[in-house]
Amino acid sequence: MKQDIQKNRRSESREEYLETLFHLCGGPDGATTISSVAEDLGVSPASVSQMMSRLAKDGAIERDKDGQIRLTVSGWADAVRLVRRHRLSERFLTDYLELPWDQVHEEACKLEHALSDEVEAGLAERLGNPRTCPHGRVIPTADGEIAKEADQKLAEVSAGQKCVISFVSDEQPELLRYLASLGLLPETPVCVEEVAPFNGPLLVRVGRARYALGRDVARKVFVRWPE
Repeated sequence: MKQDIQKNRRSESREEYLETLFHLCGGPDGATTISSVAEDLGVSPASVSQMMSRLAKDGAIERDKDGQIRLTVSGWADAVRLVRRHRLSERFLTDYLELPWDQVHEEACKLEHALSDEVEAGLAERLGNPRTCPHGRVIPTADGEIAKEADQKLAEVSAGQKCVISFVSDEQPELLRYLASLGLLPETPVCVEEVAPFNGPLLVRVGRARYALGRDVARKVFVRWPE
């Protein structure tokens, strides 16, 4: 029993690292560093280095002479599968259990490791094969394909322009609660009315309401142009 628990913990730890590499690399051809992984996970570089050695031995990553870390084809496929299960779990928690969007990330982190291929397929079918998670991030298909996401940050939108919120890149509960209180949710139309100089706030209009939004927050909100 104790050996099984330890094995499961090692497996979950490996999967958490793969998910982190997915986000930091940004794509199958992207790369990251040990220091970036350590900062993102809040662990020591020594711990990251140890796990990278394991992943390299498993054939999930490659490291070049400059210290850059890249997911291999098989490593990327494993990471995409985990991200799919995580985002499907988030959608289940919001759509069926009606949990607030600021609570589902941590719960989904627990669920994703327990889903089998059969449960994943059944969950996706029951949910109607959703395109995005509650935070607007694209859910990879069962074949591992990922639709292109918006790459325009709200902080980069010029005054007078209208846009639609696509997704929020940071799933910190405090940030999500704040955005929800302003009505800044995925698929919400927004108009940037003013942009203060010297990295000042943006004045945005959401429906009939107007809010001053700090640049740090606006950089975590991604938008697309209205169709």
